[in-house]
Amino acid sequence: MAGLANLLIAEAVTDVAIEVGAFGIRLQEFPIGRRWNVEEVINCAVAELEIEQASIRRVQNRSQSCGVQCDAVHELRLGTIVAKPAESRKTLCWVYVWGMTSPDWNSILDLYQKTVSVGVLCYWQKQAGTKVRRGVYSAQVVLWLMMLQRLQAGGTLAHAVQLLMQGAAEPLLQNCKRVRQRRISARTGGYCQARQKLPKLLCRQVAQEIVEQLRKILHPEEGQPSVFLLDGSTLELEHGGDLVSCYPPAHNQHGRSHWPVLRMVVLHDVDSGLAQEPCWGPMYGAHAVSEQYLAEKAMASLPANAVILGDRNFGVLWVAYAAQQRGLGVLLRLTEARASKLAGRIAQPGEHRILWKASRWDGGKDRCLPPDAAVQGRLIVARVGRGKSKQWLYLFTTLDLSAKALVELYGRRWNIETDLRSLKRTVRLHHMTAKSEEMLEKELRMAVSAYNLVRAVMCLAARRSRMDPRQLSFSQVLNVVNCAWPKLIAAATSQEHHREFARVLEFAAQCTLPRRSKRRSYPRLLWRRRPAFPYRKENTK
Repeated sequence: MAGLANLLIAEAVTDVAIEVGAFGIRLQEFPIGRRWNVEEVINCAVAELEIEQASIRRVQNRSQSCGVQCDAVHELRLGTIVAKPAESRKTLCWVYVWGMTSPDWNSILDLYQKTVSVGVLCYWQKQAGTKVRRGVYSAQVVLWLMMLQRLQAGGTLAHAVQLLMQGAAEPLLQNCKRVRQRRISARTGGYCQARQKLPKLLCRQVAQEIVEQLRKILHPEEGQPSVFLLDGSTLELEHGGDLVSCYPPAHNQHGRSHWPVLRMVVLHDVDSGLAQEPCWGPMYGAHAVSEQYLAEKAMASLPANAVILGDRNFGVLWVAYAAQQRGLGVLLRLTEARASKLAGRIAQPGEHRILWKASRWDGGKDRCLPPDAAVQGRLIVARVGRGKSKQWLYLFTTLDLSAKALVELYGRRWNIETDLRSLKRTVRLHHMTAKSEEMLEKELRMAVSAYNLVRAVMCLAARRSRMDPRQLSFSQVLNVVNCAWPKLIAAATSQEHHREFARVLEFAAQCTLPRRSKRRSYPRLLWRRRPAFPYRKENTK
Protein backbone atom coordinates (compact mmCIF):
# COMPACT_ATOMS: atom_id res chain seq x y z
CA MET A 1 0.00 0.00 0.00
CA ALA A 2 2.97 2.30 0.49
CA GLY A 3 3.68 2.80 -3.19
CA LEU A 4 0.13 2.54 -4.40
CA ALA A 5 -0.29 6.27 -4.99
CA ASN A 6 2.61 6.33 -7.45
CA LEU A 7 1.04 3.56 -9.51
CA LEU A 8 -2.40 5.06 -9.85
CA ILE A 9 -2.25 7.78 -12.48
CA ALA A 10 0.09 10.39 -13.81
CA GLU A 11 -2.42 13.20 -13.99
CA ALA A 12 -4.87 14.77 -11.54
CA VAL A 13 -8.56 13.89 -11.65
CA THR A 14 -11.64 15.57 -10.22
CA ASP A 15 -12.75 12.69 -8.06
CA VAL A 16 -12.17 8.99 -7.60
CA ALA A 17 -14.88 6.37 -7.19
CA ILE A 18 -13.67 3.33 -5.29
CA GLU A 19 -15.79 0.22 -5.23
CA VAL A 20 -15.42 -2.10 -2.25
CA GLY A 21 -17.73 -4.91 -1.26
CA ALA A 22 -18.50 -8.58 -1.43
CA PHE A 23 -18.32 -8.49 -5.23
CA GLY A 24 -16.19 -5.36 -5.45
CA ILE A 25 -19.12 -3.25 -6.63
CA ARG A 26 -19.99 -0.97 -3.78
CA LEU A 27 -19.76 2.51 -5.28
CA GLN A 28 -18.69 5.48 -3.18
CA GLU A 29 -17.48 8.87 -4.39
CA PHE A 30 -14.75 10.72 -2.52
CA PRO A 31 -14.31 14.36 -3.60
CA ILE A 32 -10.56 14.92 -3.31
CA GLY A 33 -10.16 17.83 -5.71
CA ARG A 34 -7.04 17.85 -7.86
CA ARG A 35 -4.72 15.81 -5.69
CA TRP A 36 -2.26 13.15 -6.63
CA ASN A 37 -2.26 11.05 -3.47
CA VAL A 38 -5.38 8.88 -2.95
CA GLU A 39 -3.75 6.45 -0.58
CA GLU A 40 -5.68 7.88 2.40
CA VAL A 41 -8.98 7.29 0.63
CA ILE A 42 -8.13 3.64 0.02
CA ASN A 43 -6.87 3.13 3.57
CA CYS A 44 -10.16 4.50 4.93
CA ALA A 45 -12.12 2.12 2.75
CA VAL A 46 -10.52 -1.17 3.86
CA ALA A 47 -7.86 -2.49 6.20
CA GLU A 48 -6.53 -5.48 4.32
CA LEU A 49 -5.93 -6.07 0.61
CA GLU A 50 -6.42 -9.41 -1.02
CA ILE A 51 -6.95 -9.23 -4.76
CA GLU A 52 -8.66 -12.28 -6.17
CA GLN A 53 -7.85 -12.68 -9.86
CA ALA A 54 -10.69 -15.12 -10.52
CA SER A 55 -13.42 -12.63 -9.58
CA ILE A 56 -12.36 -9.74 -11.83
CA ARG A 57 -14.46 -10.62 -14.86
CA ARG A 58 -17.50 -11.31 -12.68
CA VAL A 59 -17.16 -7.92 -10.98
CA GLN A 60 -16.71 -6.07 -14.23
CA ASN A 61 -19.77 -7.67 -15.84
CA ARG A 62 -22.00 -6.93 -12.84
CA SER A 63 -20.73 -3.37 -12.57
CA GLN A 64 -21.46 -2.71 -16.22
CA SER A 65 -24.97 -4.09 -15.71
CA CYS A 66 -25.41 -1.52 -12.97
CA GLY A 67 -24.40 1.28 -15.30
CA VAL A 68 -20.95 1.71 -13.70
CA GLN A 69 -18.13 2.50 -16.12
CA CYS A 70 -15.40 -0.03 -15.39
CA ASP A 71 -13.33 0.07 -18.56
CA ALA A 72 -10.75 2.26 -16.83
CA VAL A 73 -9.23 -0.86 -15.29
CA HIS A 74 -8.26 -3.69 -17.62
CA GLU A 75 -5.64 -5.59 -15.68
CA LEU A 76 -5.06 -6.25 -11.98
CA ARG A 77 -2.17 -8.14 -10.50
CA LEU A 78 -1.19 -8.79 -6.92
CA GLY A 79 0.62 -5.62 -5.84
CA THR A 80 0.37 -3.97 -9.28
CA ILE A 81 -2.41 -1.97 -10.93
CA VAL A 82 -2.31 -1.07 -14.62
CA ALA A 83 -4.82 1.66 -15.50
CA LYS A 84 -6.01 3.09 -18.80
CA PRO A 85 -8.11 6.15 -17.96
CA ALA A 86 -10.52 7.62 -20.47
CA GLU A 87 -9.63 11.17 -21.44
CA SER A 88 -13.23 12.29 -21.94
CA ARG A 89 -14.33 11.47 -18.40
CA LYS A 90 -13.76 13.43 -15.22
CA THR A 91 -14.33 10.42 -12.98
CA LEU A 92 -11.80 7.61 -12.82
CA CYS A 93 -13.31 4.38 -11.51
CA TRP A 94 -10.98 1.93 -9.76
CA VAL A 95 -12.35 -1.54 -9.05
CA TYR A 96 -10.85 -3.68 -6.29
CA VAL A 97 -11.91 -7.19 -5.29
CA TRP A 98 -11.29 -7.55 -1.58
CA GLY A 99 -11.06 -10.82 0.31
CA MET A 100 -13.37 -11.30 3.28
CA THR A 101 -11.06 -13.47 5.35
CA SER A 102 -10.57 -11.06 8.25
CA PRO A 103 -13.22 -11.49 11.01
CA ASP A 104 -12.25 -8.24 12.70
CA TRP A 105 -15.21 -6.15 11.57
CA ASN A 106 -16.49 -3.19 13.47
CA SER A 107 -20.19 -3.89 14.03
CA ILE A 108 -23.24 -5.70 12.74
CA LEU A 109 -23.71 -2.75 10.39
CA ASP A 110 -20.28 -3.47 8.91
CA LEU A 111 -21.28 -7.10 8.45
CA TYR A 112 -24.33 -5.91 6.54
CA GLN A 113 -22.30 -3.45 4.46
CA LYS A 114 -19.71 -6.06 3.56
CA THR A 115 -22.26 -8.61 2.41
CA VAL A 116 -24.72 -6.27 0.63
CA SER A 117 -23.15 -3.44 -1.34
CA VAL A 118 -24.76 -0.51 -3.14
CA GLY A 119 -23.73 -1.71 -6.58
CA VAL A 120 -25.20 -5.15 -6.00
CA LEU A 121 -28.50 -3.64 -4.84
CA CYS A 122 -28.66 -1.40 -7.90
CA TYR A 123 -28.08 -4.40 -10.13
CA TRP A 124 -30.78 -6.44 -8.39
CA GLN A 125 -33.25 -3.53 -8.45
CA LYS A 126 -32.83 -3.26 -12.21
CA GLN A 127 -33.33 -7.00 -12.49
CA ALA A 128 -36.58 -6.66 -10.54
CA GLY A 129 -37.70 -3.85 -12.86
CA THR A 130 -37.80 -1.11 -10.21
CA LYS A 131 -36.41 2.39 -10.55
CA VAL A 132 -33.36 3.23 -8.45
CA ARG A 133 -34.17 6.43 -6.57
CA ARG A 134 -31.95 8.71 -4.54
CA GLY A 135 -33.41 9.74 -1.22
CA VAL A 136 -33.46 9.04 2.48
CA TYR A 137 -35.11 5.62 2.23
CA SER A 138 -32.94 3.88 -0.31
CA ALA A 139 -33.12 0.11 -0.66
CA GLN A 140 -30.03 -0.44 1.48
CA VAL A 141 -31.41 1.75 4.29
CA VAL A 142 -34.89 0.19 4.22
CA LEU A 143 -33.54 -3.37 4.35
CA TRP A 144 -31.30 -2.45 7.29
CA LEU A 145 -34.14 -0.80 9.20
CA MET A 146 -36.34 -3.84 8.66
CA MET A 147 -33.63 -5.97 10.27
CA LEU A 148 -33.25 -3.52 13.16
CA GLN A 149 -36.99 -3.77 13.80
CA ARG A 150 -36.60 -7.49 14.45
CA LEU A 151 -33.62 -6.98 16.75
CA GLN A 152 -35.35 -4.40 18.94
CA ALA A 153 -37.83 -5.19 21.70
CA GLY A 154 -40.54 -2.84 20.39
CA GLY A 155 -39.99 -3.34 16.70
CA THR A 156 -42.40 -0.62 15.53
CA LEU A 157 -42.05 1.62 12.49
CA ALA A 158 -41.67 4.67 14.73
CA HIS A 159 -38.84 2.99 16.63
CA ALA A 160 -37.02 2.22 13.37
CA VAL A 161 -37.37 5.83 12.16
CA GLN A 162 -36.03 7.13 15.49
CA LEU A 163 -33.01 4.86 15.16
CA LEU A 164 -32.45 6.28 11.67
CA MET A 165 -32.62 9.86 12.97
CA GLN A 166 -30.13 9.06 15.73
CA GLY A 167 -27.57 7.70 13.26
CA ALA A 168 -28.14 3.93 13.29
CA ALA A 169 -27.87 3.85 9.47
CA GLU A 170 -25.72 6.95 8.86
CA PRO A 171 -23.05 5.16 6.75
CA LEU A 172 -25.80 3.89 4.44
CA LEU A 173 -27.53 7.23 3.78
CA GLN A 174 -27.18 8.73 0.33
CA ASN A 175 -25.99 12.26 -0.30
CA CYS A 176 -29.41 13.84 -0.79
CA LYS A 177 -30.69 17.26 0.29
CA ARG A 178 -32.55 16.09 3.42
CA VAL A 179 -29.54 14.16 4.64
CA ARG A 180 -27.17 17.08 4.11
CA GLN A 181 -29.51 19.46 5.92
CA ARG A 182 -30.30 16.85 8.61
CA ARG A 183 -34.04 17.25 8.07
CA ILE A 184 -35.13 13.61 8.22
CA SER A 185 -38.76 13.51 9.28
CA ALA A 186 -39.92 11.56 12.32
CA ARG A 187 -43.08 10.53 10.47
CA THR A 188 -43.32 6.88 9.49
CA GLY A 189 -45.16 7.38 6.19
CA GLY A 190 -42.06 7.54 4.00
CA TYR A 191 -40.54 4.44 5.59
CA CYS A 192 -43.83 2.55 5.33
CA GLN A 193 -44.19 3.36 1.62
CA ALA A 194 -40.55 2.41 0.98
CA ARG A 195 -41.12 -0.98 2.62
CA GLN A 196 -44.13 -1.64 0.41
CA LYS A 197 -42.27 -0.64 -2.76
CA LEU A 198 -39.41 -3.07 -2.12
CA PRO A 199 -39.65 -5.93 -4.63
CA LYS A 200 -39.83 -9.45 -3.22
CA LEU A 201 -37.09 -10.56 -5.60
CA LEU A 202 -34.70 -8.03 -4.07
CA CYS A 203 -35.39 -9.23 -0.52
CA ARG A 204 -34.86 -12.83 -1.55
CA GLN A 205 -31.55 -12.08 -3.27
CA VAL A 206 -30.31 -10.00 -0.32
CA ALA A 207 -31.19 -12.74 2.17
CA GLN A 208 -29.38 -15.34 0.05
CA GLU A 209 -26.34 -13.12 -0.36
CA ILE A 210 -26.07 -12.45 3.39
CA VAL A 211 -26.11 -16.11 4.37
CA GLU A 212 -23.70 -17.10 1.59
CA GLN A 213 -21.14 -14.43 2.45
CA LEU A 214 -21.41 -15.04 6.20
CA ARG A 215 -20.88 -18.76 5.61
CA LYS A 216 -17.69 -18.01 3.67
CA ILE A 217 -16.38 -15.87 6.52
CA LEU A 218 -17.33 -18.14 9.40
CA HIS A 219 -16.31 -21.32 7.55
CA PRO A 220 -13.34 -20.31 5.37
CA GLU A 221 -12.00 -23.86 5.10
CA GLU A 222 -13.04 -25.67 1.95
CA GLY A 223 -13.57 -29.37 1.36
CA GLN A 224 -15.27 -30.09 4.68
CA PRO A 225 -19.00 -30.85 4.33
CA SER A 226 -21.36 -28.73 6.40
CA VAL A 227 -24.04 -30.36 8.54
CA PHE A 228 -27.49 -28.74 8.59
CA LEU A 229 -30.25 -29.37 11.12
CA LEU A 230 -33.67 -29.84 9.52
CA ASP A 231 -36.91 -29.11 11.36
CA GLY A 232 -40.30 -27.53 10.89
CA SER A 233 -42.51 -25.16 12.84
CA THR A 234 -45.63 -22.99 12.51
CA LEU A 235 -46.15 -19.23 12.61
CA GLU A 236 -49.27 -17.31 13.53
CA LEU A 237 -50.36 -14.57 11.11
CA GLU A 238 -52.62 -11.54 11.25
CA HIS A 239 -56.25 -12.02 10.29
CA GLY A 240 -56.52 -10.30 6.92
CA GLY A 241 -58.37 -10.99 3.70
CA ASP A 242 -55.28 -11.89 1.69
CA LEU A 243 -53.65 -13.98 4.42
CA VAL A 244 -56.82 -15.85 5.38
CA SER A 245 -57.28 -17.06 1.81
CA CYS A 246 -53.61 -18.02 1.33
CA TYR A 247 -53.04 -19.53 4.79
CA PRO A 248 -56.42 -20.77 6.13
CA PRO A 249 -56.84 -21.04 9.90
CA ALA A 250 -57.25 -24.35 11.71
CA HIS A 251 -60.70 -25.82 12.19
CA ASN A 252 -62.26 -28.67 14.13
CA GLN A 253 -65.69 -29.89 15.24
CA HIS A 254 -66.22 -26.67 17.21
CA GLY A 255 -65.67 -24.37 14.24
CA ARG A 256 -62.92 -22.38 12.60
CA SER A 257 -60.06 -20.64 14.36
CA HIS A 258 -59.33 -16.94 13.97
CA TRP A 259 -55.60 -16.72 13.19
CA PRO A 260 -54.14 -17.93 9.87
CA VAL A 261 -51.34 -20.49 10.28
CA LEU A 262 -48.18 -20.82 8.21
CA ARG A 263 -46.05 -23.97 8.09
CA MET A 264 -42.30 -23.39 7.78
CA VAL A 265 -39.21 -25.60 7.38
CA VAL A 266 -35.74 -24.31 8.27
CA LEU A 267 -32.17 -25.57 7.88
CA HIS A 268 -29.57 -24.39 10.43
CA ASP A 269 -25.83 -24.96 10.44
CA VAL A 270 -24.96 -27.31 13.28
CA ASP A 271 -21.80 -25.38 14.25
CA SER A 272 -22.52 -21.68 13.69
CA GLY A 273 -26.34 -21.74 13.83
CA LEU A 274 -26.69 -19.79 10.57
CA ALA A 275 -30.13 -20.24 9.05
CA GLN A 276 -30.61 -21.04 5.38
CA GLU A 277 -33.46 -19.54 3.39
CA PRO A 278 -36.70 -20.96 4.89
CA CYS A 279 -39.50 -22.51 2.87
CA TRP A 280 -43.12 -22.16 3.87
CA GLY A 281 -46.67 -22.82 2.78
CA PRO A 282 -50.21 -23.22 4.13
CA MET A 283 -50.78 -25.72 6.91
CA TYR A 284 -54.53 -26.16 6.38
CA GLY A 285 -56.92 -25.91 3.47
CA ALA A 286 -57.03 -27.39 0.00
CA HIS A 287 -53.46 -26.32 -0.81
CA ALA A 288 -51.86 -27.47 2.45
CA VAL A 289 -48.27 -28.71 2.16
CA SER A 290 -46.34 -31.19 4.29
CA GLU A 291 -43.00 -30.61 6.01
CA GLN A 292 -41.43 -33.28 3.78
CA TYR A 293 -42.49 -31.34 0.68
CA LEU A 294 -41.04 -28.11 2.09
CA ALA A 295 -37.83 -29.93 3.09
CA GLU A 296 -37.32 -31.02 -0.52
CA LYS A 297 -37.65 -27.40 -1.67
CA ALA A 298 -35.28 -26.17 1.06
CA MET A 299 -32.53 -28.52 -0.11
CA ALA A 300 -32.01 -26.37 -3.22
CA SER A 301 -30.27 -23.67 -1.14
CA LEU A 302 -27.70 -26.00 0.45
CA PRO A 303 -24.04 -26.02 -0.64
CA ALA A 304 -22.56 -29.02 -2.40
CA ASN A 305 -21.75 -32.13 -0.32
CA ALA A 306 -23.78 -30.87 2.65
CA VAL A 307 -25.28 -33.27 5.19
CA ILE A 308 -28.91 -33.14 6.39
CA LEU A 309 -29.73 -34.19 9.94
CA GLY A 310 -33.40 -34.77 10.71
CA ASP A 311 -35.69 -36.38 13.27
CA ARG A 312 -38.31 -39.12 12.80
CA ASN A 313 -40.68 -36.77 10.99
CA PHE A 314 -38.16 -36.59 8.12
CA GLY A 315 -37.03 -40.22 8.38
CA VAL A 316 -38.87 -41.22 5.19
CA LEU A 317 -37.63 -42.36 1.80
CA TRP A 318 -38.96 -39.20 0.17
CA VAL A 319 -36.44 -36.99 2.01
CA ALA A 320 -33.54 -39.44 1.65
CA TYR A 321 -34.13 -39.88 -2.10
CA ALA A 322 -34.43 -36.12 -2.71
CA ALA A 323 -31.13 -35.56 -0.87
CA GLN A 324 -29.44 -38.32 -2.87
CA GLN A 325 -30.57 -36.77 -6.16
CA ARG A 326 -28.89 -33.49 -5.12
CA GLY A 327 -25.64 -35.10 -3.95
CA LEU A 328 -26.34 -34.51 -0.25
CA GLY A 329 -25.66 -36.83 2.66
CA VAL A 330 -28.32 -37.69 5.22
CA LEU A 331 -28.50 -38.76 8.84
CA LEU A 332 -32.17 -39.42 9.62
CA ARG A 333 -33.81 -40.98 12.62
CA LEU A 334 -36.36 -43.71 11.85
CA THR A 335 -39.32 -44.98 13.79
CA GLU A 336 -39.10 -48.47 15.26
CA ALA A 337 -41.73 -49.78 12.84
CA ARG A 338 -39.91 -48.45 9.77
CA ALA A 339 -36.53 -49.72 11.00
CA SER A 340 -37.95 -53.20 11.63
CA LYS A 341 -39.46 -53.24 8.16
CA LEU A 342 -36.10 -52.40 6.58
CA ALA A 343 -33.80 -54.69 8.62
CA GLY A 344 -36.15 -57.24 10.13
CA ARG A 345 -36.37 -57.92 13.83
CA ILE A 346 -33.74 -55.94 15.77
CA ALA A 347 -32.66 -57.34 19.13
CA GLN A 348 -29.27 -55.73 19.77
CA PRO A 349 -27.23 -52.66 18.76
CA GLY A 350 -25.22 -52.81 15.56
CA GLU A 351 -25.04 -51.85 11.89
CA HIS A 352 -27.06 -53.14 8.95
CA ARG A 353 -26.40 -52.54 5.26
CA ILE A 354 -29.74 -51.91 3.62
CA LEU A 355 -31.23 -50.84 0.29
CA TRP A 356 -34.21 -48.64 1.03
CA LYS A 357 -36.75 -49.20 -1.74
CA ALA A 358 -39.95 -47.32 -2.42
CA SER A 359 -43.30 -48.77 -1.46
CA ARG A 360 -46.72 -47.76 -2.72
CA TRP A 361 -47.19 -45.51 0.32
CA ASP A 362 -43.98 -43.49 -0.14
CA GLY A 363 -44.01 -40.08 -1.84
CA GLY A 364 -46.96 -38.45 -0.11
CA LYS A 365 -50.40 -37.87 -1.59
CA ASP A 366 -49.02 -36.78 -4.96
CA ARG A 367 -46.67 -39.80 -5.23
CA CYS A 368 -43.55 -37.71 -5.83
CA LEU A 369 -41.25 -40.75 -5.98
CA PRO A 370 -40.65 -42.93 -9.06
CA PRO A 371 -41.52 -46.62 -8.63
CA ASP A 372 -37.84 -47.69 -8.83
CA ALA A 373 -36.58 -45.14 -6.28
CA ALA A 374 -34.01 -46.60 -3.86
CA VAL A 375 -31.29 -45.34 -1.52
CA GLN A 376 -28.28 -47.40 -0.43
CA GLY A 377 -27.13 -46.79 3.14
CA ARG A 378 -26.64 -48.11 6.65
CA LEU A 379 -29.03 -48.56 9.55
CA ILE A 380 -27.35 -47.75 12.87
CA VAL A 381 -29.03 -49.26 15.93
CA ALA A 382 -27.90 -47.91 19.30
CA ARG A 383 -29.10 -47.92 22.87
CA VAL A 384 -28.83 -44.42 24.41
CA GLY A 385 -29.72 -42.93 27.77
CA ARG A 386 -29.07 -43.88 31.36
CA GLY A 387 -30.95 -46.17 33.73
CA LYS A 388 -34.69 -46.39 33.13
CA SER A 389 -34.56 -43.64 30.50
CA LYS A 390 -32.66 -45.80 28.00
CA GLN A 391 -34.24 -46.04 24.57
CA TRP A 392 -33.51 -47.45 21.15
CA LEU A 393 -32.14 -45.14 18.47
CA TYR A 394 -32.50 -46.04 14.79
CA LEU A 395 -30.47 -43.92 12.37
CA PHE A 396 -30.34 -44.20 8.59
CA THR A 397 -27.28 -42.64 6.97
CA THR A 398 -25.37 -42.47 3.72
CA LEU A 399 -22.19 -41.22 5.47
CA ASP A 400 -18.98 -43.21 6.01
CA LEU A 401 -18.52 -42.26 9.68
CA SER A 402 -18.38 -44.75 12.51
CA ALA A 403 -21.51 -45.65 14.46
CA LYS A 404 -20.23 -43.87 17.57
CA ALA A 405 -19.51 -40.67 15.62
CA LEU A 406 -22.96 -40.75 14.01
CA VAL A 407 -24.72 -41.16 17.36
CA GLU A 408 -22.73 -38.25 18.79
CA LEU A 409 -23.55 -36.14 15.72
CA TYR A 410 -27.26 -36.86 16.05
CA GLY A 411 -27.04 -35.80 19.70
CA ARG A 412 -26.53 -32.23 18.45
CA ARG A 413 -29.93 -32.22 16.75
CA TRP A 414 -31.47 -30.59 19.83
CA ASN A 415 -29.80 -27.30 18.88
CA ILE A 416 -32.46 -26.74 16.22
CA GLU A 417 -35.12 -26.56 18.94
CA THR A 418 -33.34 -23.67 20.70
CA ASP A 419 -32.66 -22.03 17.31
CA LEU A 420 -36.37 -22.07 16.53
CA ARG A 421 -37.08 -20.63 19.96
CA SER A 422 -34.68 -17.76 19.21
CA LEU A 423 -36.36 -17.13 15.87
CA LYS A 424 -39.91 -17.23 17.23
CA ARG A 425 -39.44 -15.46 20.55
CA THR A 426 -36.29 -13.31 20.43
CA VAL A 427 -36.67 -12.24 16.78
CA ARG A 428 -40.47 -12.24 17.32
CA LEU A 429 -41.58 -14.50 14.48
CA HIS A 430 -44.18 -16.35 16.57
CA HIS A 431 -46.82 -13.83 15.42
CA MET A 432 -46.24 -11.95 12.16
CA THR A 433 -47.90 -8.54 12.01
CA ALA A 434 -47.81 -8.16 8.21
CA LYS A 435 -51.21 -7.55 6.64
CA SER A 436 -50.48 -8.87 3.12
CA GLU A 437 -48.77 -11.92 1.66
CA GLU A 438 -46.14 -9.81 -0.11
CA MET A 439 -45.17 -7.95 3.07
CA LEU A 440 -45.15 -11.23 4.98
CA GLU A 441 -42.48 -12.65 2.68
CA LYS A 442 -40.31 -9.52 3.00
CA GLU A 443 -40.49 -9.41 6.79
CA LEU A 444 -39.84 -13.13 7.14
CA ARG A 445 -36.71 -13.03 4.97
CA MET A 446 -35.34 -9.92 6.68
CA ALA A 447 -36.00 -11.41 10.12
CA VAL A 448 -33.95 -14.49 9.22
CA SER A 449 -31.19 -12.20 7.88
CA ALA A 450 -31.16 -10.24 11.16
CA TYR A 451 -30.93 -13.53 13.05
CA ASN A 452 -27.94 -14.54 10.90
CA LEU A 453 -26.12 -11.27 11.59
CA VAL A 454 -26.42 -11.83 15.35
CA ARG A 455 -25.25 -15.41 14.89
CA ALA A 456 -22.21 -14.06 13.05
CA VAL A 457 -21.35 -11.80 16.01
CA MET A 458 -21.67 -14.82 18.31
CA CYS A 459 -19.27 -16.81 16.11
CA LEU A 460 -16.77 -13.94 16.01
CA ALA A 461 -16.93 -13.61 19.80
CA ALA A 462 -16.54 -17.35 20.25
CA ARG A 463 -13.61 -17.45 17.85
CA ARG A 464 -11.98 -14.59 19.73
CA SER A 465 -12.30 -16.51 23.02
CA ARG A 466 -11.59 -19.92 21.46
CA MET A 467 -14.89 -21.53 22.37
CA ASP A 468 -17.80 -23.21 20.62
CA PRO A 469 -20.41 -20.70 19.34
CA ARG A 470 -23.12 -23.02 20.63
CA GLN A 471 -21.95 -22.27 24.18
CA LEU A 472 -23.27 -18.69 23.90
CA SER A 473 -26.84 -17.53 24.56
CA PHE A 474 -28.55 -15.89 21.58
CA SER A 475 -30.81 -13.64 23.67
CA GLN A 476 -27.97 -12.46 25.92
CA VAL A 477 -25.71 -11.65 22.96
CA LEU A 478 -28.58 -9.72 21.38
CA ASN A 479 -28.94 -7.71 24.59
CA VAL A 480 -25.22 -6.89 24.46
CA VAL A 481 -25.53 -5.71 20.85
CA ASN A 482 -28.61 -3.56 21.56
CA CYS A 483 -26.99 -1.94 24.59
CA ALA A 484 -23.82 -1.18 22.59
CA TRP A 485 -25.65 0.70 19.80
CA PRO A 486 -25.36 4.21 21.37
CA LYS A 487 -21.59 3.96 21.83
CA LEU A 488 -21.04 2.42 18.40
CA ILE A 489 -23.03 5.23 16.78
CA ALA A 490 -21.28 7.95 18.82
CA ALA A 491 -17.78 6.73 17.94
CA ALA A 492 -15.94 9.67 16.32
CA THR A 493 -13.07 7.75 14.71
CA SER A 494 -12.60 4.32 13.24
CA GLN A 495 -10.14 3.44 16.01
CA GLU A 496 -12.72 4.29 18.66
CA HIS A 497 -15.37 2.35 16.78
CA HIS A 498 -13.05 -0.64 16.51
CA ARG A 499 -12.30 -0.42 20.24
CA GLU A 500 -15.99 -0.34 21.15
CA PHE A 501 -16.78 -3.34 18.97
CA ALA A 502 -13.88 -5.23 20.56
CA ARG A 503 -15.64 -4.63 23.88
CA VAL A 504 -18.86 -5.95 22.35
CA LEU A 505 -17.10 -9.18 21.39
CA GLU A 506 -15.57 -9.38 24.85
CA PHE A 507 -18.94 -8.97 26.57
CA ALA A 508 -20.61 -11.36 24.12
CA ALA A 509 -18.03 -14.03 24.94
CA GLN A 510 -19.18 -13.86 28.57
CA CYS A 511 -22.79 -14.74 27.65
CA THR A 512 -22.22 -18.46 28.04
CA LEU A 513 -24.91 -20.99 28.77
CA PRO A 514 -24.75 -22.84 32.11
CA ARG A 515 -23.14 -26.26 32.12
CA ARG A 516 -25.73 -28.66 33.49
CA SER A 517 -25.09 -32.27 34.39
CA LYS A 518 -28.54 -33.26 33.11
CA ARG A 519 -30.27 -31.98 30.01
CA ARG A 520 -33.28 -29.82 30.80
CA SER A 521 -36.73 -31.00 29.83
CA TYR A 522 -38.82 -28.71 27.63
CA PRO A 523 -42.39 -30.04 27.49
CA ARG A 524 -44.46 -29.05 24.48
CA LEU A 525 -46.60 -26.18 25.74
CA LEU A 526 -48.44 -23.35 24.09
CA TRP A 527 -47.06 -19.85 24.44
CA ARG A 528 -49.42 -17.85 26.57
CA ARG A 529 -50.97 -14.89 24.81
CA ARG A 530 -51.11 -11.61 26.68
CA PRO A 531 -54.67 -10.62 27.61
CA ALA A 532 -56.07 -7.80 25.50
CA PHE A 533 -58.29 -5.07 26.91
CA PRO A 534 -61.63 -4.47 25.17
CA TYR A 535 -61.98 -1.49 22.88
CA ARG A 536 -63.82 1.55 24.19
CA LYS A 537 -67.24 1.82 22.61
CA GLU A 538 -68.54 5.14 21.34
CA ASN A 539 -71.28 6.76 23.37
CA THR A 540 -74.22 7.15 20.99
CA LYS A 541 -76.41 8.98 23.48
